[in-house]
Amino acid sequence: MRPDYAGGSLVNLVASIVAARGGKPRHAPLAGLEIDERVRNIVLLIIDGLGDNYLRRHGAASELARRRKRTLTSVFPSTTASAITTSYTGCTPLEHGLTGWFTYFGIAGCVSAALPFRSRGDMALLSTRGVTAETIFDTPPFFPTLAARSIVVTHRDIVDSHYNRAHCRGAERLAYRNADEFVAQVEAAVKSSDERKFVYAYWPHYDAISHRHGCESVQAASEFALVDAAFGRLLARLAGSETMVIATADHGFIDVAREESLELPAALAPQLRFPLCGERRIAYCHVHSPGEFAKRAGDWLDGRADVMPSERLLDEGWFGPGTGHPRIRERIGDVALMMRERYTVKDWIAGEPRFLHIGNHGGTHEDEMLIPLIVEVA
Repeated sequence: MRPDYAGGSLVNLVASIVAARGGKPRHAPLAGLEIDERVRNIVLLIIDGLGDNYLRRHGAASELARRRKRTLTSVFPSTTASAITTSYTGCTPLEHGLTGWFTYFGIAGCVSAALPFRSRGDMALLSTRGVTAETIFDTPPFFPTLAARSIVVTHRDIVDSHYNRAHCRGAERLAYRNADEFVAQVEAAVKSSDERKFVYAYWPHYDAISHRHGCESVQAASEFALVDAAFGRLLARLAGSETMVIATADHGFIDVAREESLELPAALAPQLRFPLCGERRIAYCHVHSPGEFAKRAGDWLDGRADVMPSERLLDEGWFGPGTGHPRIRERIGDVALMMRERYTVKDWIAGEPRFLHIGNHGGTHEDEMLIPLIVEVA
């Protein structure tokens, strides 16, 4: 499944919100979504990892599902680093250049976990290599362009991260610790003044639990119930405040069995110039001999992945329309492994705990790619 960048994706939802708050969107608006520009407040709630198929299978009677309007697609890859950056900038992954959880940043000289702003393996801050967050995260957020006051509500563990400080420029930041504080902080943001506002609210916990236990687990169901109840309380407390609440996700999830979790063979590892980048569902390989590596990787994978030149992902528009980030080719390597069905691929380097997630995303399965559009006017 491909992203619908023409009018049915997260990119287009952000474009509609930017336009409604007086900014200049970079892309076409979301088809079928009408936002009255006179509404006093817009709240965008992103529940990390809440796929539309999960919501329809397991949440039919939920507060969220009752207000579900339609299905959207995420971006490619269907992962937090790419999609949340889109939600902060209004740019496609092609434009902002964050192409997965692990990315090779040539200016830092290493493969890095982009959101934690740390090098892969030793998890040392990239600032120890002499680079700043503004150097790495060089696509500006849209908050300063809006004709409205902007407030970001996010968890206290990440509110002051390098990534968030760079991507929340032009917005105030409020932190919370738990669901009750989350509801209270969003309410406080909405009711803090009579001026027009845009409130961006982020809930990361469903994603973390789905990674660890699987999206079909009882733990994920419990977390869904918690955030759904918080959503219901939030709507009740915002009643009469002239607020449009829009809820969605950055991506969905699939569960992967241990036998579907593939480990890069030792025979292929020496051909890599750097450790694997991207995601377990879409791996970018920086290699010494692309043709030879692609042939040997294809033989090993034996139909469990599409093995292709990374350039093909650009040619086919997977990362979206727009002007490519100056370092986009550097960040997707030479050969891409696009995993089929529910397969993942992983390599290991010194310093990494040998722990495999049950829940995964980043690929093109519809459970990963489809996200909900939920709308309520309070």
